[in-house]
Amino acid sequence: MRRRDFIRLAGSAAAGWSLAAARAQQPATPIIGVLNSRSLGEDARLLTAYRKGLSELGYVDGQNLTIEYRWAEGQYDRLPALAVELVRRQVTLIATPGSTPGALAAKAATSTIPIVFGTGADPVAAGLVHSLRRPGGNVTGITSLSVEIGPKRLELLHEVVPAATILALLINPTNPTLAETQSSDFQRAARALGLQLQILHASTERDFDMIFKSLVEHGAGALVIGADQLFNSYSEHLATLAIRHSMPTIYQYPEFTAAGGLMSYGGSIVEEFYLAGVYSGRILKGEKPADLPVQQATKVELIINLKTAKALGINVPLALLARADEVIE
Repeated sequence: MRRRDFIRLAGSAAAGWSLAAARAQQPATPIIGVLNSRSLGEDARLLTAYRKGLSELGYVDGQNLTIEYRWAEGQYDRLPALAVELVRRQVTLIATPGSTPGALAAKAATSTIPIVFGTGADPVAAGLVHSLRRPGGNVTGITSLSVEIGPKRLELLHEVVPAATILALLINPTNPTLAETQSSDFQRAARALGLQLQILHASTERDFDMIFKSLVEHGAGALVIGADQLFNSYSEHLATLAIRHSMPTIYQYPEFTAAGGLMSYGGSIVEEFYLAGVYSGRILKGEKPADLPVQQATKVELIINLKTAKALGINVPLALLARADEVIE
């Protein structure tokens, strides 16, 4: 081989090696796996809020980030397999805003991939973190004022229908962490108000019709729907049943009152998703979940559907209307 050809060949090989090395050194596009109990396409505004939080740290889906979604369609027993699927996909981070069961499934599936949760439960009691200030491990996230202010919903409903001495609480027994906490908290609040509380169970959408039909048998004059992802997914259906059975009902999210429910009072899940997006971005930037204290979403909203109140023959106290963040007329 002539010296000139050898130099040309060596130069080409070196260039090829340099290009391959440069490509190897380029950071791979991070992948976030979003694991949720909800259904595909449900509550697009929540995912918009999550992506907004990410964008504030410079991450945009489809540009310098890939987001893959896994939906349990309201079936909690599917979450563990979906979490394992994301781990096998080798995602950079798993986010479970708005889904305590999803967070627990993700934590059971991996001790190394960072996890950012969103929950209305106590994350320490649920076993997600060791402490709020120093979570430890690979998990941190956002709490919303949901379970903590649940008994306040009972008080508000009693304020609107003071003649009702028996109230009902609907919970999902397949979510034991939330169900047990809410049962004890609401029972305590009911006793303080001198009320009887009937606790009813629904674990699938198919149970809803039977529950509403049984309210009269239980002598319930009003219903509080407990915090749970299942109920979030079917808030419009629950509002329709409440209207059909003329049952004064309160829930935590505004979708319920917008669909015709009487009242909603709870923490803003939009804020929860947004803050989860911010935390996800910070972890992608290099911060460790163990060093990020669990953050609390603080926004709380009271919404009253005055049109529904009039249809039920309820006179909402003026003082309560003045306290509402929104009144639907």
